[in-house]
Formats: sequence, structure tokens, C-alpha cells
Amino acid sequence: MDKKKVVVAMSGGVDSSVAAALLKEQGYDVTGMMLRLWSEPGKEDSNRCCTPDSMAQARRVAAKLDIPFYVVDAKDVFRETVVQYFLDGYANGETPNPCLLCNRQIRWTFLLNHALALGAEYMATGHYIRRRTTDDGRSELLRAVDHSKDQSYVLHVLTQEKLKHALFPVGDYPKPEIRALAEKFGLPTASCKDSQDLCFLAGEDYRNFLQRNAPEMLKPGNIETLDGKVIGRHNGLANYTIGQRKGLGVASPVPLYVITKYASRNALIVGTQEQMGTPELIARDVNWVSGTAPAEPFRAEVKIRYTAKEVPAWVMPMDGNQARGPV
Repeated sequence: MDKKKVVVAMSGGVDSSVAAALLKEQGYDVTGMMLRLWSEPGKEDSNRCCTPDSMAQARRVAAKLDIPFYVVDAKDVFRETVVQYFLDGYANGETPNPCLLCNRQIRWTFLLNHALALGAEYMATGHYIRRRTTDDGRSELLRAVDHSKDQSYVLHVLTQEKLKHALFPVGDYPKPEIRALAEKFGLPTASCKDSQDLCFLAGEDYRNFLQRNAPEMLKPGNIETLDGKVIGRHNGLANYTIGQRKGLGVASPVPLYVITKYASRNALIVGTQEQMGTPELIARDVNWVSGTAPAEPFRAEVKIRYTAKEVPAWVMPMDGNQARGPV
């Protein structure tokens, strides 16, 4: 009987390395594949996703596991899609999360298509998340066993069509067990440190990247109160995010927070904690993993940032892939 073929998206880190080892141990026909992503000219050695060192590590792991290994050039599509989204977000006064778009368009579209073209039935990654198949054949995404490492927040973008090809071998293990498995398999990545910064920033502060690639986004402007009073000057809207308190550089008898940013007139709006609060929000670009939006409001645990604590709320599905909550 032929083994099921799976492509493992390798990064040269411990998680994807153990994913490949586990799948081989489970009897899959495993191939390693790594993306070569865009980096600023002269910073190719610093992009944490595809430095020469990380590629060499991935090759060593593949050799140790005796599996084929390929590098796929994704520089142009990554620059045009993910980096441009990052720049556009700051230009619009937002704080973008390019990892969401990268997972949707680069890893789980561009790379998945390469895996399927190679004849693979599945693509696996080292993400900490679990996938379960229901009795009616649908795929569900579940949080990882290790909640401190859970990455369901960035993989909610996956659809049923993509999930039927997805495997997440490390999601069933706590992180310390993954490192222990790496030691057991004799993988050279067992002691690799975790890295969470944006890969194309090459370990730098994002403001330095913007200064070189879009200096107009760091143009100074007015700091205003909600009633339009100018109380200071900001040093570029990209330096601030909604809810920020520290580093505003304005004198006030009470603490002030960033309430909103108006990119059209380059104004930073601040207010008191009481003025900052809002009872609800509208989320756009919502992906219902089941493939169908719920017909009624539903109870859920929600959060607005990756590191935020979940809170219970009612969520109202809306037209146009939007949702409102709490209701």
C-alpha cells in the first residue's frame, strides 16, 4: 500500500523539524519544503524565516530524517502581498498584522499549491494548533494542548478546502515535549530559540523599516482631543497604536490614551480612559472555518490581541464577512 505523501513547511526551527520527524515516524512519505522570502537588500542574512543558517539547519534535518528537501522562491509574491499590506496598513492609520495574510496567501495558498502540484495529499506545519474531523466530514480547528503556545489566532484564516489538506503534528504536545522529541530524534534544531518578530523586519524595530521604505508615514502632525483642541505634536502616526498610554509626550493632569488615528489629516486623537472605552466592535474579513456563517448570535470567548485574555461575549454575524460584538 502506498504511503500518503505530505509536504512539511520547514523553517529550520525545532517545531517544523519535529513535525517532519513525527510524520515520518507515523508512516507518511515526507518531503521538506522551505520558502525563500523577500528581505531588504543587504539584510538577507537577518530574515529569521529564511536566513542561510536556517536553510542549512533545515537541510541538515532533512538529511537526518532521510527525506527530500526543496526551497521554493516566494520573494516576489511575498513582497507584493505581505510587505505591501504591512505598508498600506500603516498608511491607513492601522496597526496591521501581516502574519495573518502570510498564513492565508503565502503558506496556505502559494506553498500549498506547490505541495499539491508535487503530488502531496497533505501539507503540514509546525504550528501549535489542532485539527479535528467531525462525523459529517467537516474540519474543526481547536486550540493547541499547550495554550501558552497556541496559534489558532493566526490560523483562523483557513477554509474547509485548505483544512482537508492540513496536518498539525505538534499541536498535541506541550512545548517542552517537542524539545524532548527533537533530542530523541537527534535533530540539530533541538536547542533552537523561538522567534516571534516579523520575519522581514530582520530583528529591527518596525519604525526603522518604515523610515527606510515609507518615510512619509512618520511625518509629524497634531495631537488633538476629541473636541478638536490641539494639545501637542506627534512624530508620525505609525509610532502609535489604539489604547496606547505611554510615550505620548503631552502634559495632562489625568492619563491620556490614543483613541483613534485620522490618516487623512495626520491627526492623533487622545482622551481619558472613560472616553476611550467602547461597548462593542465590528470585525471585518471574518472567516467562518465551518464554511457557513452562523444564523444567530452565539456565545464565545473573544480577544482583540494575540496576547490578550479571553472574555465571554455574544457575537453577531453580519453581512459582508463581518461580525459585531458584544451584543
